[in-house]
Amino acid sequence: MEEESSSRSCQGAGSMKWFVGASQLLGVASVVMTGIWMGHYRGGYAWDGTGQEFNVHPLCMVLGMVFLYGDAIMVYRVFRNESKRSVKILHVVLHFLVLFISIIGIVAVFQFHTANRIPHLYSLHAWCGMLTFVLFITQWLLGFLFFLFPGATGWLRGVYLPLHVFFGLVLFALAVATCLLGTVEKLLFSITDTYSLFVPEGVLANCVGLVVVAYGAVVGYVVTRDDYRRPPHPEEEALSVHFKTLTEGGAPSPE
Repeated sequence: MEEESSSRSCQGAGSMKWFVGASQLLGVASVVMTGIWMGHYRGGYAWDGTGQEFNVHPLCMVLGMVFLYGDAIMVYRVFRNESKRSVKILHVVLHFLVLFISIIGIVAVFQFHTANRIPHLYSLHAWCGMLTFVLFITQWLLGFLFFLFPGATGWLRGVYLPLHVFFGLVLFALAVATCLLGTVEKLLFSITDTYSLFVPEGVLANCVGLVVVAYGAVVGYVVTRDDYRRPPHPEEEALSVHFKTLTEGGAPSPE
């Protein structure tokens, strides 16, 4: 049974490399294509309250809340044989980058709206975006308190972990959906009269949306497939036994 399980784990790791590689190609492509869209068709980037400052927003949100966030979710699968402490640090660093880049993107769009006397937070895209960002910060803070703060007990961590994983995937799906809403909104504001004529900008933006969806689908597949899970490590098994003893009572049976 152990040999069969080990063989299955090795096969899973082999196929996972292809999906992880595909995810990185799709993630980078989504960022590059968004950069070309905003840089070539929308006039480039600036920090002056004009439309060029608005262009910072979609680039930052695709880079942060989609690409880097997706990678942060996958690290426990990608680095499945590394120490859990090292992977946890990488997970936290990536989330910090997501937070930092997303704040830049949100500040950019608020400053643009203020400078041009455009109402804030009136569209469905804006509502979903702020909901995603607020929930992301909440998830980030709770993750820090439960998994990095030394005062958290093993029992609390065990109770919160399934919720942390579940809401992480929900937030990622919401980020992808919000990105699609923003893409459509930007196209309707910018090229309303020519969008239906298959102009290059519209085609490129639609392709950005498809690539983002594909990236989200691959990430979701990698993090939900059972045979891509981290294999058990001796020190982690010891912690699991200790946790079970604390929560269920009694002593672990000797082997």
